[in-house]
Amino acid sequence: MRACMLKDSWGLENLSIVDDLPDLEPGPGQVRVAMRAAALNFRDYMAVRGRYNPRYPIPLIPGSDGAGVVTALGAGVRQWKVGQRVSPIISQVWQSGPPDRETLKHTLGGPLPGTLQEAMIVPEDALVAVPEHLSDSEAAAVQCAGLTAWNALVTYGQLRAGKTVLIQGTSAVSLFALQFAVLLGARTILTSGDPEKLERGRELGVDETINYKEQPEWQRVARDLTDGRGADHIIEIGGAGTLERSLQAARPGGTVSLIGVMGPGRELDPSILLPAIMRNLRLQGIFVGARQDYQAMNRAIAANQLRPIIDRSFALEEAPDAIRQQGEGERFGKLVVEIEAG
Repeated sequence: MRACMLKDSWGLENLSIVDDLPDLEPGPGQVRVAMRAAALNFRDYMAVRGRYNPRYPIPLIPGSDGAGVVTALGAGVRQWKVGQRVSPIISQVWQSGPPDRETLKHTLGGPLPGTLQEAMIVPEDALVAVPEHLSDSEAAAVQCAGLTAWNALVTYGQLRAGKTVLIQGTSAVSLFALQFAVLLGARTILTSGDPEKLERGRELGVDETINYKEQPEWQRVARDLTDGRGADHIIEIGGAGTLERSLQAARPGGTVSLIGVMGPGRELDPSILLPAIMRNLRLQGIFVGARQDYQAMNRAIAANQLRPIIDRSFALEEAPDAIRQQGEGERFGKLVVEIEAG
């Protein structure tokens, strides 16, 4: 069996394609899934470099997102049939509710083997069904970015039609947030420093755009666009470099979903947090979501025939280069590795 693997030590230069892994059979309560596609996340890039959690075990197969087809069932499995299209959940033990310490100990792509392999053995309750209208690549692209955006806006954010959502950038999470916000009838504001990406955002239904390179004090523009009130919800991707402006752009009583650290680092002055206190803001950290949330999101995706945005695809042999490109940041949508049996 083939896989993309870190064999001996951290670093992009140590990634390689191996073709001699043993084929595994599912045990009781387990399912074997032939992987058809894996989608990449910044988490995967950081994990390979040893910066996400250097205590993860090596050898390591990266990959947090994926989709495939059931090819074998272990004894006692009742939820699935051979031939069904499925996706494994990122935390193999997180069924519902808020996360706990065990949630982070059982995640794909570290410490558990990830999705960049031809086949996986997965507990039967660690899979979800794939929306039928999605291709394998599209189904692989949904979980991490889509579920993060879904939980930010729906599960925790309780977003309703008519509310205003400010979305930073055009990362995969940002684009899913854009799509879900439009689907739910919210007013949307998109920030980016790239005019072409802002135009593509408008094509996806964005109401207002802000070029932060031309208008670096974009929080003031956001307030002007909301008649001085501020946005109800901020999708905060940049981290310490953008948090201050996000807090200033939010309305009193609004929500700032803390999702990424994509911007340049800086020391976080405690005074930056004063607007959160004085204006009664809620800062909500978002780490993907549980299986129950994934299933709810997939029902919404299926009902509305929503499709994730894919920037480009790679073959499994190109997976090391794909992970390198994931860290470079110049894309519009997900990077996907298409996996075909060798």
